[in-house]
Amino acid sequence: MIKVLFVCYGNICRSPMAEYIFKHMVKKEGSEQQFYIDSAATSKEEIGNPVHYGTRNKLQEMKTPCGNHRAKRITKQDYDKFDYIIGMEERNVEDIKRIVGNDTKNKICKLLDFSNNPRNIADPWYTGDFDTTYHDIVEGLKGFLQWIKK
Repeated sequence: MIKVLFVCYGNICRSPMAEYIFKHMVKKEGSEQQFYIDSAATSKEEIGNPVHYGTRNKLQEMKTPCGNHRAKRITKQDYDKFDYIIGMEERNVEDIKRIVGNDTKNKICKLLDFSNNPRNIADPWYTGDFDTTYHDIVEGLKGFLQWIKK
């Protein structure tokens, strides 16, 4: 089983969006049993809060199921639990490493590192642009899924 943890600052916008889109992608292709997919935050600010309404609305618009996720923080133990820990931006990657320690097994990266145009995924909490965030996440997830299949 391939265990994937998506991480952003608060775990209410980008990382749960990536979690639910990726779950939907692998289910559509019939490989959902091969994955354990979750998401977490680097901060404590939103712990216990539900998925942001902007994320929930965008997923609904795109006919992607969204569960009852509640924000939680990544832990040091998550490094051993997951095969891939994927941040949405450089700041997330730095914070993940600060929390889990040295990335001796090269598990930590940015989602769009799997695309043809590596970059950060902007936080829609600040931009209000859930459309661009959605498209950036889909771009990264498609590249990640292709990379895993190789």
